[in-house]
Amino acid sequence: MQFELISFKLCPFVQRAVIVLRHKNIEFAITHIDLANPPDWFKEISPLGKVPILKVDGEVLFESAVINEFLDEVTPGSMLAEEPFDRARQRAWTELASTLNENVYHLTGAKDFAEYNKQVNEIQNKLESLAKIIDDKKWFNGESLSLTDCAFAPFFMRAKILTEFSVDLTGQNPKLQNWVDNLLGLDAVKSSVVPEFKDLFINMGKKRSKYLADQIS
Repeated sequence: MQFELISFKLCPFVQRAVIVLRHKNIEFAITHIDLANPPDWFKEISPLGKVPILKVDGEVLFESAVINEFLDEVTPGSMLAEEPFDRARQRAWTELASTLNENVYHLTGAKDFAEYNKQVNEIQNKLESLAKIIDDKKWFNGESLSLTDCAFAPFFMRAKILTEFSVDLTGQNPKLQNWVDNLLGLDAVKSSVVPEFKDLFINMGKKRSKYLADQIS
């Protein structure tokens, strides 16, 4: 099979798919588009107008969780648990990871402290729940990298960048730190973004959020 990933350079959901592709050593092509001004061909193949889109021998898949489960199924070595309950649990926490990325998007568009603080509080409350099940594990499942780990990595990469500008989203939770360090240390994670990602992310925050621009400058 031939794989082409349609991407926007700042999209955390695209990044999830890139992490899985790189971790499983799957050959793929990547095409970056501007979501603010998408080409006509993208509008024709994306039912939701979102990325990622994965083209598989010309056929289209959308939604990052679906894409990652497909990639996992067609390659050796499963990144999902064997037991039905454990698989469902992984999918549930993957959904929470999605909401964290949405929180970051709203935070980087906050117009004032109240809006910014609302997002920070929501993030930290979710991470408190997450810390109870991670509790200093190496990976989400404890033993091997899972699709759920891949889903959380983009959020923690963005949180780390914001920490450099005194925006602390994680509260430096000690129960999460070992897991986060392991995630961000993976070659598949480090190579899942474009080289200029940090600058693009910070500039996007400055452009979208007057409050964040004041904090960063």
